[in-house]
Amino acid sequence: MFMLGNFLLALAKLVNVAFTAYIWIVIGRAIISWVNPDPYNPIVRFLIQATDPVLEKIRRYIPDMGGLDLSPMLLIFGLIFLQSFIVPTLTQIGMSLH
Repeated sequence: MFMLGNFLLALAKLVNVAFTAYIWIVIGRAIISWVNPDPYNPIVRFLIQATDPVLEKIRRYIPDMGGLDLSPMLLIFGLIFLQSFIVPTLTQIGMSLH
């Protein structure tokens, strides 16, 4: 049980880092949308490829706001919610098995 507890604690830390990194990727994507980025820039391409599949799904469900795209903000709120739920839950389970 001790090893499973350590595994879950390590997994909680890894999940936390992954959520935080993806939040920053979404923020970067939102910032580049304010300018006319070079579509051939590898950083721009990465940000678009990493976020567009999720953002497109969100955009299907929110109404058009006259050019104002709220999908990155909604995605960030959703990620923070999931991070606040999943990471402490994994940590508590890991600590109980420790």
